[in-house]
Amino acid sequence: MMCNSEGANSRGRIVSRTQLLEIVFRARENETRIVLANGCFDVLHAGHVRYLAGAKELGDLLVVGVNSDEQVRVLKGPGRPIMPESERAEIVASLESVDLVTIFTEPTVEALLLALRPDIHAKGTDYTEETVPEREIVRSYGGRVAIVGDPKNHSTTELLRRLRKS
Repeated sequence: MMCNSEGANSRGRIVSRTQLLEIVFRARENETRIVLANGCFDVLHAGHVRYLAGAKELGDLLVVGVNSDEQVRVLKGPGRPIMPESERAEIVASLESVDLVTIFTEPTVEALLLALRPDIHAKGTDYTEETVPEREIVRSYGGRVAIVGDPKNHSTTELLRRLRKS
């Protein structure tokens, strides 16, 4: 796994929503293309790394929204998340492709999209551009949805299932 140049200082890349909006406002003044990717990232695997690397290729500043612990429990069920949100955010922030990470507590990424208004909302290959739940919100402010990463043959849920069997 490639790590960003800040290495141990990757926690400095984890920001609040308020901090994120300030950073993005300044970046837009320089015509920076903003990309937002999001997910649970409960147990990081190659599919996550490839998804985020693909998202970074679409723009200048990659922001990753990490689902809060509470929302991971709702989405994934009992026993999840495996890792707390602070650690998941730190690991994601350490990836070379990732510029900023924020934890979001809402059930969906819609509020973050509306606040941030990224140029591109990147989703993994388990979606198509027409099945991304937030596609109409992204289109409403002139953004676009892009599908990135390798085929969906990596899954934290499946990995955990295999580990429990062994």
